[in-house]
Amino acid sequence: MFKFLTRYKSLLKYASLSAATTATILTLTLANYSNHLLLAQTSALQTTISGTSQSPNTTGTVVLTETAEGLRITGTIANLTPGEHGFHVHEYGSCGNDADDAGGHFNPAGVQHGHLLSHGFEHAHGGDLGNIYAAEDGVAKFDQVYPGLTLADSSYSVMGRSLVVHANPDDFATQPTGNSGARIGCGVIGGG
Repeated sequence: MFKFLTRYKSLLKYASLSAATTATILTLTLANYSNHLLLAQTSALQTTISGTSQSPNTTGTVVLTETAEGLRITGTIANLTPGEHGFHVHEYGSCGNDADDAGGHFNPAGVQHGHLLSHGFEHAHGGDLGNIYAAEDGVAKFDQVYPGLTLADSSYSVMGRSLVVHANPDDFATQPTGNSGARIGCGVIGGG
């Protein structure tokens, strides 16, 4: 708020400007301030992963954090079969019906399936996060930054969508889901 007041005071020196110009400048300043508040309010959030009927004991926590480099996604998911599991952002913010209500992979560019970090948005869904690896104890720990994804309002915002853990590894080629198998865990991003 202090920054806003400082900017407002600096606007007063332009008192000779027309009322319409001054109102436009003030409106743009307020809009910019509101965007900064929204980003500050959504700069990090926690999502709980719960198992589906295929893997009812799957549980975990994922934290999504805005960084200068992109969206950092960290987490721990337990009670998985040891090995790799596809991990994706899905289109809808619902985990009902064994996570089928989450819809398909988040795909704002309308492109084929791939690996977001390797292929970029031109050749991968925005939700193609890759695989997580569960150790012999069934626990997967991960920490990755995804440039271009965000929690803020944009076409690449993951807010209000779902994170889904799959039974099999993503092969990054088979269309449209990477042959990653059943949905065994799900959590709504921003769902509490």
